[in-house]
Formats: sequence, C-alpha cells, structure tokens
Amino acid sequence: MTASRRGLLIGGTAAMVAGPVLARAEDSLSLSGAFVQGGHAIGRTWPGALIFVDGEALTTASADGVFIVGFDRDQSGSVEVRARAPSGESRRVIDIAPVTFPSTRVDGLPSTTITPSDPVLLARIRREVELKTEGFASRTDADHFRDGFVWPLETFRISSRWGSQRILNGTPARPHYGIDLAAPRGTPIRAPAAGLVTLSQPDLHFEGGLVLLDHGQGLITAYLHQSRIDVQAGQTVRRGDIIGRVGMTGRATGPHLCWRMKWRDRNLDPSLLVRA
Repeated sequence: MTASRRGLLIGGTAAMVAGPVLARAEDSLSLSGAFVQGGHAIGRTWPGALIFVDGEALTTASADGVFIVGFDRDQSGSVEVRARAPSGESRRVIDIAPVTFPSTRVDGLPSTTITPSDPVLLARIRREVELKTEGFASRTDADHFRDGFVWPLETFRISSRWGSQRILNGTPARPHYGIDLAAPRGTPIRAPAAGLVTLSQPDLHFEGGLVLLDHGQGLITAYLHQSRIDVQAGQTVRRGDIIGRVGMTGRATGPHLCWRMKWRDRNLDPSLLVRA
C-alpha cells in the first residue's frame, strides 16, 4: 500500500480511502479526507477562491484558503474539484470508493411515524419541513470544520451505522442518513465542533428534539430525539459546549442520539470527520 492510499473500515467493509495530498510550494490546490461514498474532502487553495464540483460552483474558500466538499451516499465514479481565483485556476480529480451499506430492521414504531394520514398531522409535518429546510439552508462564512470533529457523546454504543437501508415495521424506507449513538436518557450532547445554531425545536413529529449546527460553508450537523435542548437559534457554540440531552422523542424506540450531517443537500457520514 502506498503512502497516498490507506484502508478504512466502514460498516464492516474495507474501503480504500485516499490519504492526504501534501501541498508543495508550487501547489495551488491540495485535498485530504475520506474519499468514499458519504465522505468529504477538505481543501486548501487561494483565499476566497471559487470552488467548483463537477463544473458547478458550490462554495468559496475561506480567508485562509480552506474549504470543504462532500460526497453523497450514492456518489459514484470520480469527482472533479476546481479552484478559480484571479491569480489562476487549478483542478484535482478524486476517485470515490464505493461502500457496502448494511440493511437494518426497526419494528414497533407507531404507524403515524411511518405512514401518517391525518390531515392535521400532515399539515404539521409540512410546517416542520419548512423549518428544517430553512435551518439546513444556512451558509455561515466560517471554516469550523478545519480541525475535525469529536464525538458528541463521551460514552455510547453505535446501534445503527450510517447509510444503512432501513426496513421500518416491515416496510422498506429511505436509507438512514444518520449514525445512531445509544446512551442513557439525559446524557449530555456536546457540540463536536464550533458552529452557529440554525434550528432549535423541542418537539418535531419525526425528529423529536432537534438542533442544527452550521459549521461553515454549508456544512450542517443535526442532533435528533433530544429530551432537552440547551441552546437557542442564533447562538454560537464552541466545541464541547452542551447543546442538549439524549432522549427518545419523535420516531425512536429507545434513548439514543441520531447524528446527521449535510453539505449543501448531500448526505454525509459525520463519523468520518471525527479526528479528521
């Protein structure tokens, strides 16, 4: 195995992950990260450079030239990352390694959380979708992701892997875009990196107590099923600050934290940024 590739065990499957690309003096674009489905790349280039992903302008490098891009669960093949600034343009092509995702079955959920039909409940769900959409649309000019993340719980058991195909009450559902961390009710949930609180809702139908944190450039993390929320929208938190407590509110069968991450509507595995 060369120094530029290393193995990463995800969901029981060994996937090849491109290692850090070390910047030389003449380099104008360097990338490192987890180059797999659900992974990410953290880059360094010219300050304020416009960043294109497969030809689409999606983000802007920070004042230090740092940026992040994400790869969705179903991303396949290669991805072109291009940086453009008044001083020039540079590109890299990343091969995205496939991941074998497991299938998980969850039974005993209330039918209203699987196939809701009551008009009043459906209206509530639509209102809540609007709130979540607004929270995920935040685009803070920051790069709090640059130093990686820590786990939001100090002690936990992973009860469901990220990206697994869900079968809910016997019915196939969309993939699970979170990683479930089982822990006792009331366990403190801590911000894994600095960020801006863009949503703080104590009682959503599916998510229960929900907090969204914007870590910069469209990278948003979500914390579901909380029994208590300790932050408010508009508040800035530092790594390690308590944002809430573990619960089993919303669509849940036991106390746990469902931890999710999105980068500009692409679903990412947050665990791949832990200690990145």
